[in-house]
Amino acid sequence: MADPTPATAPAPACGPIDAQAWRLYLDVLEAGGRVAADALPAPQRPALAGLLRTGLLMLDGHDGSYLAVNPRFVADTLGTEMNAEATRLLNRAERLAADLEPLIAAYDSVPRPAGPVPADLQITGREHIRQRIAQLGSACREEALTSQPGKPLPAALELSLRQELPVLRRGCRILTLYQPTVLTEPAVIRYAATVTRAGGEVRLLDEPFQRTLVFDRATAVVPAAEDFSRAAVLSDPATVGMIVANFERDWARAERVPWHSLLDSDPARTASAQVGRLLAAGLTQKAIASRLGLSERTVAGHISRLRDLHGAETLFQLGWLMRREKPGA
Repeated sequence: MADPTPATAPAPACGPIDAQAWRLYLDVLEAGGRVAADALPAPQRPALAGLLRTGLLMLDGHDGSYLAVNPRFVADTLGTEMNAEATRLLNRAERLAADLEPLIAAYDSVPRPAGPVPADLQITGREHIRQRIAQLGSACREEALTSQPGKPLPAALELSLRQELPVLRRGCRILTLYQPTVLTEPAVIRYAATVTRAGGEVRLLDEPFQRTLVFDRATAVVPAAEDFSRAAVLSDPATVGMIVANFERDWARAERVPWHSLLDSDPARTASAQVGRLLAAGLTQKAIASRLGLSERTVAGHISRLRDLHGAETLFQLGWLMRREKPGA
């Protein structure tokens, strides 16, 4: 049986009180939930102040001792206050654009220099790159083109949404390219459905392409290091024009996806559909694994389920059956 003594509970790594206040609260509980004021030495005064501030201890007006307060009550009280503060902050955040509208209009009215600009500005550091991209996005007036190969991290998608939704609300167009590997990622599907609902477009291209961002067809951001620790900001019209032309070529070949219909779909079933489509195109199991960023064992599992579904005895027969089911076959 576990020892019920409160003092055995470890101090948390974070919370409304520090480790010293945490230990003092447990000491008060061990003493029966009450401690005399003169029983606390001077080194414990900061911890006492923290407990009083958060409401975990309260002063008994009769004898000047301190009483332990139920943490559930404190959690409810602090939670209510935090929720109220969060609501106030959200309301302030929503009013920021309106409050700064005169400054925004003044900024937009200033003519931009028409002279030559640096053709290749190197930015080092992921955080500096993110800040620069955020600045370019906030200044975007008409269109943003993005090519994102690979599988993005959920945190990166959340950041993209916070940056892109205001741009879409301003009437700008955002076109985004991903590879079919993202169909196995629920976070990407939710992101694409949200962006699409807000007026953006997200397509899939089953081919290799480079990671790029282009703002208003005037400025492009491309990786300058394989680990994405450096980026080049390009403003040379000829260079940016070539990047835009490549994007438009890829965009025309990319596949439209009904993202909203995938919100409640099973990622495994979606992945199996992708495996079947590539089988119909004649790719081998190894090539499919490489194309979708999956292990060969995972692809073999999808192929096994497809063979059972279609009653195929061999991989060749399954590929043939899948090709027959392709539209226009």
